Amino acid sequence: MRTVSLKLPEDLDHDLSELAKRRGETRSMLIREAIAAYTRQHRRSVTDVAEDLVGSLAGPSELSTRDLSGYGE
Repeated sequence: MRTVSLKLPEDLDHDLSELAKRRGETRSMLIREAIAAYTRQHRRSVTDVAEDLVGSLAGPSELSTRDLSGYGE
């Protein structure tokens, strides 16, 4: 595991220490959990990344009804 150093305001540092003590976990564990939760919430899907492309091309709205007779011949 890599080591990361960060600066916290005193009140946040105090709250973190108190929470760690109540839960019986390390401050590092709580920070890892918080970062993991944050990154999961902000992960972008392929649809999110390509959202400006959706609907930008003309074509049938429902591809499942397209006639594919002769396809692959």
